[in-house]
Parts: sequence; structure tokens; C-alpha cells
Amino acid sequence: MIGKIKDFLGLDIKEDKYALADDPLFGKISKEKKPDFWVKSTCGYCGVGCGLYIGVKNGKATYTKGDPAHNVNLGTLCPKGLSEHYILYASNRALYPKVKKNGKLTNVSWSEAYEKAFEGFKKVQEIYGKNAVAVISTGQLLTEEFYALGKFVQLGLDTRNYDGNTTLCMASAVMGYKQSFDSDGPVGSYEDIAKADAVFVIGANLADNHPIIVHHLMKNRKNKKIVVIDPRRSKTARLANIYVPIKPRTDLALLNGLAYIIWEQGWYDERFIKDRALGWREFVKHIQDYQPGHVAHITGIETKELYNLAKLYAKSEKSLICWTMGVNQSYQGTDTVSAINNLAIMTGKIGKEGCAPFSITGQCNAMGTREFGFTSSIPGYRKFESQKDREEFAALINVPIEMIPDHRGYKYTEIIEAIDRGEIKALWVVCTNPLISFPNQKMLRRALKKLDILVVQDAFMSDTAKIADVVFAAATWGEKEGCYTNSERRCNKANKAVEPPADSKSDFEIILEFSQYFGVKELLFKDWKEPKDAFEEIRKISRGRLCDYSGMSYEKIENMGGIQWPCNEKYPNGCKRLYSKDMPFEHEDGKAKFINAHWEPLQEDISKEFPLILNTGRTVEHFHTRTKTGQIKILDDLAPEAWCEINPLDAEKLKVKNYDRITISSSRGKVENLVVKVTQRVAPGTVFVPFHYNTQLINILTQSLFDPKSGEPNFKQTAVQLHSEKVPKGIVLKENIAGEISYEAVCEKSSEKNKIEDKINIQS
Repeated sequence: MIGKIKDFLGLDIKEDKYALADDPLFGKISKEKKPDFWVKSTCGYCGVGCGLYIGVKNGKATYTKGDPAHNVNLGTLCPKGLSEHYILYASNRALYPKVKKNGKLTNVSWSEAYEKAFEGFKKVQEIYGKNAVAVISTGQLLTEEFYALGKFVQLGLDTRNYDGNTTLCMASAVMGYKQSFDSDGPVGSYEDIAKADAVFVIGANLADNHPIIVHHLMKNRKNKKIVVIDPRRSKTARLANIYVPIKPRTDLALLNGLAYIIWEQGWYDERFIKDRALGWREFVKHIQDYQPGHVAHITGIETKELYNLAKLYAKSEKSLICWTMGVNQSYQGTDTVSAINNLAIMTGKIGKEGCAPFSITGQCNAMGTREFGFTSSIPGYRKFESQKDREEFAALINVPIEMIPDHRGYKYTEIIEAIDRGEIKALWVVCTNPLISFPNQKMLRRALKKLDILVVQDAFMSDTAKIADVVFAAATWGEKEGCYTNSERRCNKANKAVEPPADSKSDFEIILEFSQYFGVKELLFKDWKEPKDAFEEIRKISRGRLCDYSGMSYEKIENMGGIQWPCNEKYPNGCKRLYSKDMPFEHEDGKAKFINAHWEPLQEDISKEFPLILNTGRTVEHFHTRTKTGQIKILDDLAPEAWCEINPLDAEKLKVKNYDRITISSSRGKVENLVVKVTQRVAPGTVFVPFHYNTQLINILTQSLFDPKSGEPNFKQTAVQLHSEKVPKGIVLKENIAGEISYEAVCEKSSEKNKIEDKINIQS
């Protein structure tokens, strides 16, 4: 009672609630939340791979703290990592398996859920063939789960149509590396970012999307030049010595142009090219089409600046180029990645300290699925088309070679198109949310309605889970054990801190149990009882491969704070960078290859009807489709809705100011009620909108345009129109960027609507 009176009078300082206690690991912490014990683990958000501790009190996670001894983050975490334990208790958790009955998802037993999915898949395959079942996975499972899922899908379900949402973000990096070096795998380390004399950041807003990497970027700052090349003046651009505001999707022309200047000036490494590369003569001929004046016209970068950039990269002793989605999510993403590799090859800036063409991965374990997930390659970076690789893998896992696929099936986007054609009739979605993340939502939603059965396996009732016929309720980060591999090939241990809630199960457990219904558990997962069993098989199948895990163990990974592959007899403590002098490239001749790729103009350029270019991206507070972060109050309060960044010149034409509301439209649809942010971050003629929000779903506007080699969508360049919104009673008056005005009646009663439409006709 006294406490209530004090609270009413404003005298209660909440001494008990905010009291501190001593903790042996982290000093002073909240007494109320002080853990009974700490569990060492790894962050489950982006691909940086931060080490952390999960604090557990009375069986519940109450804290997330950065691991001060971890090589990646040295105790720091971004806002998402610091609040990560809250996701375990989110209101949208999938707590029980569900089956749709009478149009409504209903909690059922696991046996009923498995039986429903099994019968649906079996019926579809009997009628339409094995490949009429497709699976779309994620970059957020543990490596052991990816390996189990891939084996089951490819060898148990016997469908080739299997891919992951990593195709939406990293597929172009994978294919670009394969073109140049004949294998996937990021070449450098965060240490190289720290030690480089010149770091070029292309199409990457590290400060928002990979904040902890910025700590590595800012090391040795006095002696380092940071160049940020991006159409948008992002937070990362504001850290740069040189910001280069390039025209949207002209990066391939820029890279070819820099290669021309380096050749012209004789700044290339003739010895490295002769000893370690093929195709130099043809490449020199190719880059003659990218002389500085022409490239300046294409990119909007002055000729003098092109020479400055080329010289800085080529003449610095240690130069590194890193990139993310701004390069990958493009119609020419694969070739742009290879163009970055071309610069590294021609200057010999690869396999050396402070040098690398370095892709930064988007999801916590996108690398794990690339290495062992059985989507774009046979586990261990083996090739589907290689008889030798198939025979080797079949012998290692003790199955007939006839079971091993000799080709890759449809990629993610091709799976959706095949559903729309009626070719694929069953879909299993694992830990991803295409109803927000996929481009051209109109086509996607039309396609999903044509399925005979949709199964969604997730820890959360995502937008996609809500429309499923069957839901497998999965555990999430902090509730299961295994490994994640980060952007620098560092295999980290993620540990179980608390039990999965209610009747949910780990993805590993779900996969093994579901495989029993198809009669393949004994063949594929004999004697497997826990994730460590899968890890031991991964060690065996990776021995002698580039992504060699054979020298790792769970205990060694934890003791060392993660290990970078390859880890084996030659590299017992892991390997910081690939393709040093004693490590040949993966092509049969051991050499890298120059890739000759020509820049192409935008496939969907601006017009009178759609005069602006839309760029989409992320914000530091949220992850992907907000399935996790949208449920965390502190993060949602910081960024509760989408916004549209507009240059002041365009805002003046549209007669809008900060905090006004606008509509944005493309030829595919429109998104209303976006908050205006007038800012110089975006150039005139361009706008930026984050893609996270399901209520302001920007992927309604984006194109069905994909890189022909990687299958990655071109999320970044969509021709759009803006409309201001002024609301007299009963009428919405809309003015677009060209100053054209339209009116729309918004009354429910038809009689009132007719009267208002008469007024509209008069005003028009």
C-alpha cells in the first residue's frame, strides 16, 4: 500500500526493481534479472557471427551479453543481439503443430501433423511425379540441421526442387566466386578489413546491416582510406574518406572501367597474372570498351575520380573490396561479383594479409547451408555434374550412387514460377517468410493459392505460416545445439540455454521424425540421435575439401572462439584467408579465371509514368520480415513503420515535407501511407524504402527480374511514382511527382460516392 502511494505521488524511485547485483562474468547487472548461470553461444541474426552469453534464471532467458573473449565482437553486440533473448517469449511463437480444419489452423498431435504432410506429399508425387514437391529453406538453421534437411529432401523425398532464401541475398556471391575460382567461399577475414590500407565498400551499408564489422573497419583508422560506393549516402558512407554517389546499378561498368585504368597505367601484377590466372589477353581486349570517358557517362562519376579510385586500389599495398546486397541483388549480380574478383586477380590482391574480394553474408548461417545444405551443390562443395564427386559422396554416406542427384533442380524463384504454372503442387517452407520477402507479391500470392498442400516449419507464426495447411512448430535460437558459420568462414558453436516451449521441437528432431514416414530414416540417419552425430558425418564428408571441417570438434570450436575453415592437419587452428601461395584455386588447373562480362542498362528504366528509381534495404533495428524483431518492444518502438526517403528537390516538386504521408506505386501495384523523410541521403530521382514491413509491403512493387546465373532477384531498381495525399472530407486528392492531380472518392455509401464523384468531375 505504501508503495502504491509513493508511486501515485511520484516519490517511488523503484529501488528494488532497478537494484544492481554483482556478477562474476559481467560485473554490475540487474538484481531482478541476475542469471542463475550463463550459457556460451553465438548470435542467430546476421552473418557477422558474434559470440555471446545467454543468462538463464529459473529456466528462462533473462539476458544476452556479448562475449568479451570472442574474436569477432570482443564483447560488443548490436541492438538486435542485445535484445535477442526476448524472441524466445514472443507472442507469435508457434507452440504446437497445427493442421487446417474447416479453414482454421488447429492444434494437433505431432503424429497427426506428420501424417497430414506425408499423405499430401505422397499423393502429389504419385499423381504429378517426384519433383512436384518443392522445399524452400533458409539461412538460419544450424549446419547440422541443414545437412539433415538436404539429405532428406534430395535423397528421401527424392525431389530436385530444393532451394533456400539465401538465393534472395547471397546466390550472386556464390556464383561469382564459382565463376572466378571454381568454388564458393569468402576469401578473406575480418582481420583483413582491419589491416587493409584501403577498403572499398560497394553496395553495403555495414553500419546498419552488419554493425559489428564497423569496429574492424575503423581499426588502424589514421592509416586507412575508406571508400564507400553507393547510390545512397548511408550511415556507412558518412564514415568514409571518400563517398562515391554512383548511378543505380552501374557498378559493373565502374569495375570494368577501373580495370581498364589499372591496365592502361601498368598498375597490374604481371607475375601473379602469369603464374596464377588464365584469360588475361581476352580480358584486356574486353575492357577496351570501358575507357574512362564512357564509364564516367554511365556511372555519373567524374573521369578524374575514376583515376583516383583505380590508383588507390592498385597502388595501396593492402587493398580490400567488400560488398553485400547492393551488388548481389541485381540482374547482373553474379558478373558484378566476378568483376570485383577480376580487380583482385589482376593486382594480385588475394591470399595476402589485408587483401581480398570479400562478400559479407546476410544470415547467421547462410554459409552453413552453402557448404553442407545440398541446395546449389552436393555437400562439401561437390558438383552435381561430376561423376567423381557423386561417387565419392555416395561412398562416404553409404548409399547407392543412383540416389545422388546429377543436376540441380529449380532455384527459389523458379520454384514459385513452376507453382504458378501448375507444375509443382506441394511446398514445404522452412524458417522463411516469402509472403513478405519475395519480389512481385501479386504473382507469388496467386501461385500459392494453386498448391494442393503448403507445409510451413517455423518457430513463429509468420505471415506464411498463417496460410499453411500444416505447421511444424520449431524451436529457435537458444533452444537447440549446433554450429553456425559466419562471413569469414568461422564455424561457431550455438548452444541450448532453455527448453523449447510447449510442444515445439528442434528442426533436427522434426526432420528425423518426419523421415520415418517415408521409410528412409535408417538409410539416411542410422544411429543419429543428436546434432553431434550429424557434425561427425560433416567432418568425414568434408575431409580434403576446401571447406574442410575434419580438424574441428565441438570442444575445440568453443575453446578457440570459433574456427575458420579449412581446418585439418595442414591448418590445425584454421585458415585466415584462402588462395595464398601454397593454396591453389579450385579450377582443375589451379588457376583463377578472368570473367568478361558487359554492363547492361536497367531493364526497367524511368519513364514519364514512373520517373523515379526505388531502392530497398534494411534498418539496424529489424531483421528480414520482422517475424522476430517486430515482437521486441524496444526494437519495434525505434522503427515501428516503414518510411520513404526523398531528396529535397523531389520533395519540393511533390510539395511534401517531413512526416507527411505519401503513396508509392509501380506498374505492379501501390503502397500507401508511407512516412516522408526529406534527406540528402538519396540523390534526386531516387527514393529509399526499407523492406521489412508487412503492413507497408514494398515488395508489391518490385519486379520479377532475376540474375540469369544465380537466380537472385533484382530488388534494388524499380521504376516508381510518388503521390502526395491530401484529404478533404470524402475525397483523397493525390498529386504525383510530375505535378499531375487525381481525385478518388472514399465513401462507403454509393449515394454519397456518386455525389462526391460529381464534385471530382467538376474539379477535374
